[in-house]
Amino acid sequence: MTNGEQASSTAPATSSASVMVRLSIMMFLEFFIWGAWFELNFGYLPSLGFNAEWQQPLILGTFNLAALVALFVGTQFVDRRFAAERYLAVSQLIGGLAMLGLFFIRKEPGAESAPFWPFFTLMLIHCLFYVPTISITNSIAFANLKDPQRDFGPIRVWGTIGWIVASWPFIFILVNWSHVPAFGSVSFTEWLGSALDPKNALKGDEFRQASRYIFLVAGVASLVMAGYSLMLPHTPPRPATAGSERFAWLEAIKLLRFPFVFVLFIVTFLDAAVHQTFFVWTERFLTGEIGIPSNWASPVMKIGQIAEILTMIFLGYVLKTLGWRWTMIIGVLGHAARFGVFAFYPEPWAAVAINAVHGICYAFFFATVYIFVDEYFPKDARSSAQGLFNLLILGIGPFVANFASTRLGMIYKEGDTYDFHALFQYPLFTALAAALMLLLFFWPPRKGTSDVKPG
Repeated sequence: MTNGEQASSTAPATSSASVMVRLSIMMFLEFFIWGAWFELNFGYLPSLGFNAEWQQPLILGTFNLAALVALFVGTQFVDRRFAAERYLAVSQLIGGLAMLGLFFIRKEPGAESAPFWPFFTLMLIHCLFYVPTISITNSIAFANLKDPQRDFGPIRVWGTIGWIVASWPFIFILVNWSHVPAFGSVSFTEWLGSALDPKNALKGDEFRQASRYIFLVAGVASLVMAGYSLMLPHTPPRPATAGSERFAWLEAIKLLRFPFVFVLFIVTFLDAAVHQTFFVWTERFLTGEIGIPSNWASPVMKIGQIAEILTMIFLGYVLKTLGWRWTMIIGVLGHAARFGVFAFYPEPWAAVAINAVHGICYAFFFATVYIFVDEYFPKDARSSAQGLFNLLILGIGPFVANFASTRLGMIYKEGDTYDFHALFQYPLFTALAAALMLLLFFWPPRKGTSDVKPG
């Protein structure tokens, strides 16, 4: 490992337990909201009658568009003008109300589709206010931790736990209760066993219609987060200092002139597109190709988050041992391994087990990128720097993947099924190309001796 890749070994005092607990709860709620609706939404939208040519990609694209707006508006306010925790509270309140509104939009009997524009508008409102908070919660954590490289992993892992827990209500919501004995009529063990029996999961149209509860669960969680945000540590804005840009986002963008930052920017785009492809197709792959019961599809997809818990805990050690470059390369190769199994060995046990690599994919690449940005970018543009890479992770990469995935689905659709063997080779080889780019061209300087400056 080169000195330039090595992270600093200095060990400041540990952050206070009170701050750690409050930040952990913040991360839990932040990712519970997203995890409650995101995965099942890809299969739910077609059931509302929205077409695959432009309506579905446009609705899914609201999340990506919001990442672009967040860079120029939301994070700019937090960096320069607005206390982060107060902005978080307002955003979650408005976004939560919009999410609740989506629950009530349904396809009426005899109609070709649900009302498209009201659905699109509410989703856009939610995303415009929610997406900036992903960067902002990172910034709140980094600003209030004494040693972010060591402490961020244990804090961020609670976001992973929140994403996992968000799927648990749907194990019961998506059950055909008419096939389950009434509670109290049999022993609790027998009742629970019947409720969890895969044969009693909702199927077909009933499953899709009940999937609208994803918006109810996410909306309520968002309102809880709005109230809780006011209990977070005060994180004031950082006005522009002498020699720095008035616009924090411009200060962040200027750093792309450094080759190692530009290479990371391109790789982040590629990996984000690959990552999104997993969400677009995996639920349909598991339920249609592999035979996973509908109410267990989301929990199976979250196996990776369980592995992510362990990965995040040891992330600081891995970074100090392997350095930035090799940690990121391993993360990208995790995507290649998963799509390789999906494409070439679609056996149920393998397709389920390989989801465990998601922990490596997320922690070793995306979480590492967030820490890297906090290490190398100017502190007065902290939120905008996070937003710059979130523009790729949550914006441009997934936006391109939504349209590309829909197009691939049209090409490789065979009746009511898909040729997943061919379809999944596209993200597989894209991930391999991204890992090769990191190996050959990503050489960050030693931190503390060649810090990047916008200049």
